[in-house]
Parts: sequence; C-alpha cells; structure tokens
Amino acid sequence: MPGLPVIDQSKCNCCGLCVNICTRGALKIEGNTVKAVPVEDPDWCTMCELVCPTGAITCPFEIIIDEDGN
Repeated sequence: MPGLPVIDQSKCNCCGLCVNICTRGALKIEGNTVKAVPVEDPDWCTMCELVCPTGAITCPFEIIIDEDGN
C-alpha cells in the first residue's frame, strides 16, 4: 500500500523500536513480525526507518510536481 513503510522481514529482528517511535500507530507487532498498518492520518516522518538497527525498514515516497513546476 502506498505511503506505508516497507519492512524486509529477512532483516527485521522484531526489536520493536519502530513500533515504539511511531506516533501514528502505523506499525505493530504480530507474533514475531512487524507489520505496517494503514492509518487515517499518516505523517510519513520516516523515524521508523531511522531507528531500525538492521535497516529492515524503508519509507518509499513519490515526488509530484504540479503543472506550474512547483
């Protein structure tokens, strides 16, 4: 789903740092797996990507330029 962090499960050690830092609740632990969860008001802060000690999380983004070139 666009706008959600992408979690590489082969790198994730399920430490929970990303879940703890996410102020929007877009990440949760289910069993031994961290999963991204759609939320109504995401802020795309990328803090989860920054705190991940194994580099398992990436936060893809898309650059959109409007018709005026801004």
